[in-house]
Amino acid sequence: MKIRTKLFVFIPLLVLLLNCIAFFIFQSGKKVQESYDVMMQRIFLYKQISLETQENVRFLSSYLIHQDENSYKELIEHKKKLEMLQSLLTERKLEGDDAFILENYKNMLSVFLQREQSIINQLVNKHLTGYADQYNEIEKIASFIREDSQALVDVELSLYQPVYKQMLQHTARMNELGGMLFILTTILSIVFAIWLSRTIVIPIHHLVHAAKNISAGQLDTRIPRFDGYDEIGLLGKTFQHMIENLRILISKNMEILEKEKLVRELELKALQSQINPHFLFNTLNVISKLAYIEGAEKTSELTVSTSNLLRYNLRKLDQPVTLREEVEHAKEYFAIQKARFRDRVTFQLEIDESCLDQPIPCLTLQPLIENAFIHGIEGMEEGANIQLIIEEKRNCIQVTIADNGVGMPYDVQRAIMNASYSLTKTGHSTGLGLENVLRRLQLFYGVEKILDIKSAPNEGTAIILRLPRRESDVQATYC
Repeated sequence: MKIRTKLFVFIPLLVLLLNCIAFFIFQSGKKVQESYDVMMQRIFLYKQISLETQENVRFLSSYLIHQDENSYKELIEHKKKLEMLQSLLTERKLEGDDAFILENYKNMLSVFLQREQSIINQLVNKHLTGYADQYNEIEKIASFIREDSQALVDVELSLYQPVYKQMLQHTARMNELGGMLFILTTILSIVFAIWLSRTIVIPIHHLVHAAKNISAGQLDTRIPRFDGYDEIGLLGKTFQHMIENLRILISKNMEILEKEKLVRELELKALQSQINPHFLFNTLNVISKLAYIEGAEKTSELTVSTSNLLRYNLRKLDQPVTLREEVEHAKEYFAIQKARFRDRVTFQLEIDESCLDQPIPCLTLQPLIENAFIHGIEGMEEGANIQLIIEEKRNCIQVTIADNGVGMPYDVQRAIMNASYSLTKTGHSTGLGLENVLRRLQLFYGVEKILDIKSAPNEGTAIILRLPRRESDVQATYC
């Protein structure tokens, strides 16, 4: 069961149980309170009637003495209160001998109100004779009402004595039940807390402890297995798989590092057995100066071109250059190839000067021109031509390197466009093929569609680069 399901099931059940207990206790207390209220309301009614009759007698006596407007208003007000209490009394019923007492009580109250009204009428009509006897009779009735009120109170108390005992017993049972329910809910809460701790908190604590050990480099830490199929169990299994994969990855990385170490050692030994390229560069400069002094100007120029070509190749390939530097380097390369092919080949430049500040990866044009020599025109005895065209097209700069050689087969074109074919051959001066150039251009400009090839058998080949226009952030550097 998932953790969310556990929480959404058990917590509402516990809350529902507590609410049911609270509602049951509330309802039981409410019933006891209602029974008690009924008894007290009846007792208070008898007491109020007794007190109000006494008040009516007192205000009637005051009105007989003063016979003014204020006394009359006060008398009428208390008479209305007594009549209202009489209306409440009519709803009360008793059985047996108690019913006779209640009926007699009601009748005396009715007679009291009638005599009182009779005296008030006589005084209002100025009949000043005969009300004295009625007043004495009212006083007697008021004393009887007071005595019967106490008697009815005693009757109510005697009637409610069994009910009161039941109330006490019910209250005692409710107290016992409340205590039992309190103990039960406490036990359930403790059990739920322990269960929640065993299924959630403790496993998480184990995982945190294991994570700390792993962060300290102890990859041999074993994750404890958790029963169940909840998130904690899945997290533990995933954690264990992660540690195992991490061990495998570290092992593979160690093997790779060891292999790289061996390769670097071999490269170092190979470099130690070779001539220092900077020493060779300086030597070529000395040869160039010596050839110039001796009058061999063409040999001097060829040596300078070779020196410049070497110097350009010694720079870091991960640093961008401008198209201007690439074009100058291409000219140096062609000068060297011109010494080899002589009049068999011509190099034609069509360059828009406004495009030469465009940044471009180092050693981009030379490998393409080199491919044109090797794969395009190398077998031609005469009339070979290589063109380098740089022009602006809409939002890009178009670089075209074309030859009139043997052309390129269609399957080779398709393979190159799919970036799965390399034209690198042993003997290239740079060791960089078309695939390498294409991939570096794609990474440099962040564009996939950057190369196009137009070729046909015996009609030559045109390599077209469409470079997105960028502001140059490259300063010209010279090695």
